[in-house]
Amino acid sequence: MIKGFRHTGIVVHNLEKVCDFYVSLGFSIKSQALEKGAFIDQVTGLKNVNLKWIKMNLPDGTLLELLKYDSPKLPLIKEKQIANKYGVSHMAFTVNKINDFCKEVVNSGGSIVNIPALTNNKKFKVVYCHDVEGNLFEAVEII
Repeated sequence: MIKGFRHTGIVVHNLEKVCDFYVSLGFSIKSQALEKGAFIDQVTGLKNVNLKWIKMNLPDGTLLELLKYDSPKLPLIKEKQIANKYGVSHMAFTVNKINDFCKEVVNSGGSIVNIPALTNNKKFKVVYCHDVEGNLFEAVEII
């Protein structure tokens, strides 16, 4: 059965812009590649896949994979992801100094959904954010 969590993948429109955003928040680039051919077609269940990916990690080993499909393409939807959308809702990261983190998100082109909220047990501050393409993520500071 499941032995561990491997990574989170996000399909993006502008790979370099989204990569720069996550680098500004503390990720570093681990590897990147172009992929096409029978293997990636089989894995994705799509035909004639041509994509570029960048794998990024945090010092604790957390892995994020950004994927840019050159084919097949879907139309870009320019809406910020909402929290109750079916499917994957969000990623969550533990951060230090959540207020400073929020400033960096905005300075890097992202946005903040809520001011940091203190949990009922007063052990965490939590904020939802959007990256530069509207993907939802959560930042949590342990008090």
